[in-house]
Amino acid sequence: MTTANKITIFRVICIPVFIVLMYMDGAAARYGALAVFVIASLSDFLDGYIARHYNQVSNFGKFMDPLADKILVITAMLLFVESGRMPGWVLALVVAREFAVSGLRLVAVEQGRVIAAAKSGKIKTASTMVCIILMLLIGVPYSAPDYLGMVCNAVILLTTLYSGIEYFIVNRDVLKNETV
Repeated sequence: MTTANKITIFRVICIPVFIVLMYMDGAAARYGALAVFVIASLSDFLDGYIARHYNQVSNFGKFMDPLADKILVITAMLLFVESGRMPGWVLALVVAREFAVSGLRLVAVEQGRVIAAAKSGKIKTASTMVCIILMLLIGVPYSAPDYLGMVCNAVILLTTLYSGIEYFIVNRDVLKNETV
């Protein structure tokens, strides 16, 4: 097993730890959840760098890395919805975009094409992770103000919609049904 894949597995293991800390009371648990999420988010960038730089790209990594990212982010958003810090419809649109882009990629694979991650998708991922970190700071003593949560929800929504629309515009030929 490659170092990059071990880091990805570590990120998956961080998810239940993050959940447990989020359900615990007190500032220490909140800071712990924040630390776990930050470490897990940074591990995403680290495993990608290691995989590319040290030629450790694998089929397992291609599958598990984006799955781990989605589970981590959606878990945090689900907890925000549960606590009333994110509207459910924002999460619904984020999940719909993820399913739609995954479906587009599956159709492309059937045609022998690979749809690589677009720059807007990478910006969406990075800005979403930063916004989740900021939202985790809300309510912790001496931390971010409440209005920041609304700003973060807007940033997450706008980058998600923009990148999803861009994927479909740039790859619209994948969905054309041409019969011979």
